[in-house]
Amino acid sequence: MRILLVEDEDEMASALSAVLKSYDMLADRATSLMEAAEIMLAGAYDAILLDRNLPDGDGISLIPKLRAKAIPTPVIVLTARGQLSDRVTGLDTGADDYLAKPFAVEELLARLRAVWRRAADLQPDIVRLGRLSFNLNHCEAEVDGQLLELPRRELLVLQTLMRRMGRTVVRSSLEAAVYSLDEEVQSNALDTHVSRLRRKLTEAGAGVEIHGIRGVGYLLRAAS
Repeated sequence: MRILLVEDEDEMASALSAVLKSYDMLADRATSLMEAAEIMLAGAYDAILLDRNLPDGDGISLIPKLRAKAIPTPVIVLTARGQLSDRVTGLDTGADDYLAKPFAVEELLARLRAVWRRAADLQPDIVRLGRLSFNLNHCEAEVDGQLLELPRRELLVLQTLMRRMGRTVVRSSLEAAVYSLDEEVQSNALDTHVSRLRRKLTEAGAGVEIHGIRGVGYLLRAAS
């Protein structure tokens, strides 16, 4: 899972990022409304953890802007403003959940799971192509019912391609799905993951093909 953490306090951001990464979640950070808006347009996220007290305004003002651009990413507001009126305002503005600071890590993780479940209800759990099936919620691939063992980054590449099978996925979208913003990525790293994934799918008889679109990205379709 990929999380955007919008938090300007360094200590809080570092602690939350460490927790998320310990649960195998990619965590990117924005420190302002402007930065968050730019990052959201550049990459796809499974959830946003949003502080209200940001240097350039109230964090919840970001939510209507995201919805106006048809970005449905679930938003959990994390804030020291815990009064009932504050929670009502946040939820009425479009937040999916509201958690007052300080909070227990276990509660945050439970609320993340809850918003993911609600989002998952709007899309199929499993998508199929050829003899390959992919569970989007659990990030697991099977060929003819047999689990296909893949490293995490290759699974993330495959997940992104399966979500848009039959359509070209640009390199920037694939890289955003696989790497966090603070990672240094070599120019050929994505191509290496795709090459290894392509070989494993062929060896497993998945009945799918990954086609490279020169200068653009990759496309997944049923084998001809």
